[in-house]
Amino acid sequence: MIQTDLQARAQRAAQICRDRGITQLQVAEAVGASQPQISRILHGKGLRQSRLFEEVCLYVERFEGGVTPDAVRANEDLMKALAATWDGSAF
Repeated sequence: MIQTDLQARAQRAAQICRDRGITQLQVAEAVGASQPQISRILHGKGLRQSRLFEEVCLYVERFEGGVTPDAVRANEDLMKALAATWDGSAF
């Protein structure tokens, strides 16, 4: 993900928090991080693709009606886990 994509996703997450009344402390407790870490992410400071960034975005995005396919595809840990465990069958 390039920097502008990260910034756009962080801005979207911040907007969802404002729209839904989700506090930074609530997000921090849900993902096991500190409030200052969440603040930096939601304000787009020092962004980089990381597990915490992904967890924060996925947590917040679920309040907007679900996780998007693009968000799932962008989650490298999830994609690796699926590739390692799924045998390709439909059921």
